[in-house]
Formats: sequence, C-alpha cells, structure tokens
Amino acid sequence: MTETAFGYPLTFTPLAESALLVRIGDGDEVEPEVVDAVSALSRAIEQEQLLGILDVVPAYATILIVFDPEETHGGAVKATIRDLADRGVTQQVHTPRTVIIPTAYGGQHGPDLEEVAEALSLTPPKLIELHSSPDYRVAFMGFSPGWAYLMGTPAELAISRRSEPRTRVPAGSVSLGGGQTGVYPSKSPGGWHLIGRTPLGMFDPNRSDPFMLHPGDRVRFAPIDENRFEAMRQSLAGADD
Repeated sequence: MTETAFGYPLTFTPLAESALLVRIGDGDEVEPEVVDAVSALSRAIEQEQLLGILDVVPAYATILIVFDPEETHGGAVKATIRDLADRGVTQQVHTPRTVIIPTAYGGQHGPDLEEVAEALSLTPPKLIELHSSPDYRVAFMGFSPGWAYLMGTPAELAISRRSEPRTRVPAGSVSLGGGQTGVYPSKSPGGWHLIGRTPLGMFDPNRSDPFMLHPGDRVRFAPIDENRFEAMRQSLAGADD
C-alpha cells in the first residue's frame, strides 16, 4: 500500500494471471474526490500505452487492469501504476457540463413506477419529485456504450434490481436498481426498474460526439408529459433524417 497524489491509500489485488484490481481509498462510502482520482489515474494509465495492457476499466473506487501475461506481469504493472501515482496525475480533459434529461414518468414509459413507489412506501408523485430533484454526477461510463453511472440517487429511492430481468428494455428508459439510477442508451436486456423514459438519444455512433454524457458531467431529470415527450421525439427524429 502507498499513498496516491490525491492522499488516498492505493491497494493492489491480483486477479488470476492476467488482471490486477487497483483500489483507491478504503472507506465504505465513495467520495466524489475518490471518483476524480480513479478517473485521473485511469486516464494516465491509458496514456502511458504500457506494453501488454489490454484494458483499463474504471469503477467508483477501483480500476481493473487486464493485461497479456505473455508480454508483462502483475509486478511490472503494479510498479508502473505506483510510479504514476507518486508522480501525480492531472484530471480534466473533458469540461463538465450540466445536462438536462427531459423524462416522461410512469405510464407506458415507466411501467414500474407505481410498483416501485408502493415498495418504497411513496406515492408516485413523491417518487418523481425525489428522483428529479438532485443534481446527479456522472462517475464513469460502462455496461454498454453510452451508459453513465450516476452518483446522487436519494437514499429514499434505494431498491434492489428486479427479480426477473426484462429481455428487452427500450432505449432511453430511465431506471432504478441497486441503489442507483441510470438511462438505458440503447435497446437491450435489463434488470433495473423502469420509472420513465427520455426522448434524448444517449448514444448515437453517427454523431460527432456519440455520447450524450461524459464523466464529471452534472445531470438533472426534468419531468415532462406525454405530449411533450412525443413532440420532442418527433423533432429529434426529424433532425436525424
């Protein structure tokens, strides 16, 4: 264990012969500063273009380093990461923005809203109020292209994932699961509870910037009604033609 340039403990755990898990910090609660440190160190590792590194996968407080054991080994990767942390790494490349995500809650767009509200001893309007009040923060990207892991879900909305995942979740579905909230960027299977949907395209490979959100961005969900949802959907579809 050593100290990072950010003042947090840095712990290494070997995973088989081809991966190393790096943990920053040792607390039970993930702090925004830890997320910043993970982002900065992950970017520094990628920029080093280290021999044998196959993938760098950041999470809230950890970085998974996958490497080719025929080209390098865990000890060498660990030593390089220690050196990077000791030298210090810089953070921002992307300038954070505040992104408003218009969301039609309930009904056909959020089929689980009433069930989730009942499970949490809330009324549907109160659930919507709680979900749309915070300023969320994009901690990191993962799961599928365009999926943003958001920090800031109110404790009152903590609920486990569905016992039976859906085989098809519509793109743009706003969801709750595992104490987190997220937006499905594309049609896919999914096990989170669907409470609404946005007409915005969270991921589009044809855009100059395919991703609606980036790490560090602030996010706010803004309730809209069905008419507004449909008008925005048609307008955005026309813009893509």
